[in-house]
Amino acid sequence: MSLTRTIRRSLLLSGLVLLPLAWAPLDAFSKDHAFLINASPSLPNWAFWLDKHAPIERGSLIFFEPPQSELLERHFGKGPQMFGKRVLGMPGDVVRHEGDAVFINGKQVASLLEVTRLGVPLTRGPEGAIPEGCYYTGTDHPRGLDSRYGAIGYVCRGQILGSGRARMTRQASSCRSRATRPRRS
Repeated sequence: MSLTRTIRRSLLLSGLVLLPLAWAPLDAFSKDHAFLINASPSLPNWAFWLDKHAPIERGSLIFFEPPQSELLERHFGKGPQMFGKRVLGMPGDVVRHEGDAVFINGKQVASLLEVTRLGVPLTRGPEGAIPEGCYYTGTDHPRGLDSRYGAIGYVCRGQILGSGRARMTRQASSCRSRATRPRRS
């Protein structure tokens, strides 16, 4: 047998032995993590790394399944949706509406709209102490559908798919930040 053939055979056999050993950790990792693409303009990023067991804190980005409603169906179609929003309020925090302003623990975090971009009336979201295991979510996008509105409400543990970390920003925001950098003389 030639040396080349012996080397090929050894590599093939090594690969067959090592592949199952490498597969187990990769399989375990994939059960707890996912790579997500965001098509919505409500977040400045379009790619996220999802960790299903990461701790959720104020400011965390969470991905969740909102409750089914006519409002969501009209805007996003039938079937389950996945939303990504920032955690603005934690269990025990107090949510209050005053006019069109939304406050959490006395600090304004958002403003309410009366209708969606399609003209569908919006109902106000919950007020009072955020229940244990639930969170108040939002984004910087003024038209984002989030906990400000009854169709979303508080986001509770059973709805949450995991916490995400942004991986890639949208091209437009990259261009904008480059354009504002001072030029070297």
